Amino acid sequence: MSETNNRRAAGVGIFIAVGLLFLLGGILAIGNLHSTFSKKLSISTVFGEVNGLISGNNIWFSGVKIGTVKKLEFYGESQVKVIMNINVESRQYIRKDAKVKVGTDGLIGNKILIIYGGTTDAPAISEGDVLANEVMLSTDDIMKTFQQNNMNLLLFTQSLAEGKGTINKLLTSDSIYNSIAEAATSIREAASNTQVLFHSLELFASKLDDKGTIVNELVSDTLIFKTMKLSTMKLQNVADTMAIVISNLKGSLDDPKSPVGVLLKDEESGMALKAAITNLESSSLKLDQDLEALQHSFLLRKYFRKEEKNKQE
Repeated sequence: MSETNNRRAAGVGIFIAVGLLFLLGGILAIGNLHSTFSKKLSISTVFGEVNGLISGNNIWFSGVKIGTVKKLEFYGESQVKVIMNINVESRQYIRKDAKVKVGTDGLIGNKILIIYGGTTDAPAISEGDVLANEVMLSTDDIMKTFQQNNMNLLLFTQSLAEGKGTINKLLTSDSIYNSIAEAATSIREAASNTQVLFHSLELFASKLDDKGTIVNELVSDTLIFKTMKLSTMKLQNVADTMAIVISNLKGSLDDPKSPVGVLLKDEESGMALKAAITNLESSSLKLDQDLEALQHSFLLRKYFRKEEKNKQE
């Protein structure tokens, strides 16, 4: 009887032991046995607020789970230091200038840590590194923003209903409406005038290809262009020559030693020139008298009468 009891007890013990082994194996399989016993690398970051993050939450990098949150502890005055266990296999892909942010696993799932960024120039992370982090808006912050927007919208609608504000004036004031309508009319007229101008320019451009027109001849006939260019150059040379002459004349007028300057500025020369002109006039008068007397002389009287008779015939 005692042997039977002993066998029964041994069988129950073996059954319980096997059951415990299966239970332990299932727990390890569900909890990822490889990650449970794989070598870890400890790094950290410091948040102002973790938004419900707890120990054991997953850590993701490029959509792949690479570790878990080891623990959280207060740091400084009111900050929280988050210590992370990272799989050593993923160390080579995470750079020292990478950043950490708090995210959510799904829409309303558990909190997670997301490591992102980093440049290839920076070295890979090592034991004890502290990564920078990005402050993310929490659900409370988003709700506060929505609430503030709702309040602003309510105040806006109330001001419209009470007849206050610039927008209400724009909606209710006839003078402002008329001014806007006049401005719109002016803009339409300006657009119409611009269209006419462009049409005129288009017509002018089309005439450039019409042979026989003045515009086409001026644009396409190289001979006319060269002639105009030559004429322009000659006019320019004449203008330059006139400028030199005027400059020289002005210099002569300003120089009292030049002939022109002497005639204009020397009083004695002026008086002498005046006397010479008077003498020329007197000589011319005497010459006329002498010629008149010569016509009546007996030597030439016959010749002048003959010439007068020929003129009358």
